[in-house]
Amino acid sequence: MASTSDIRNGLCIKFNHDIYKIIEFLHVKPGKGPAFVRTKLKSLTTGKVLDNTFSAGHKIDDVRVETHKFQFLYPEGDQFHFMHAETYEQITLSRDILDAPDLLKEGENVMVIINAETEAPLSVDMPASVVLEVTYAEPGVKGNTATNATKPAKVETGASVNVPLFINEGDKIKIDTATGQYLERVKE
Repeated sequence: MASTSDIRNGLCIKFNHDIYKIIEFLHVKPGKGPAFVRTKLKSLTTGKVLDNTFSAGHKIDDVRVETHKFQFLYPEGDQFHFMHAETYEQITLSRDILDAPDLLKEGENVMVIINAETEAPLSVDMPASVVLEVTYAEPGVKGNTATNATKPAKVETGASVNVPLFINEGDKIKIDTATGQYLERVKE
């Protein structure tokens, strides 16, 4: 049993008959009234995000989890195959447990959160950003760059990302995995 003072980003808790991971939290002490903790929770089974407020001192059920490094091997329909970095044991996870499956490149290392009691994988933490090659982008028209104009581009994993007009086929770009947005062009 933990209390609201133990809340931190990444903590997994049992709440409303489900397991949630705390994405954001904020301790609030108003001038009038009792303190409380405002949280943003993500369900590890459905992927839904909800906001919840816990009063100060509220008891919460934390879930003991282990984090292991896995390498993404290949997709097969809605199933994704991963290999443990140390034991070489392979696991298969469904598409809905992944945060950004369209940005996952073969050979990419990810962190898999596993419930220590049931040995069931709960979620997959992607790296903060990935570098992917642009496979298709319409050519930018000279003179159209007066504003922050963007165009859709396809990357090597098949995902579509809005990029600035100066990005061409063959360029490598860095993409934020949390938002799926273009960050920068990568020079080699």
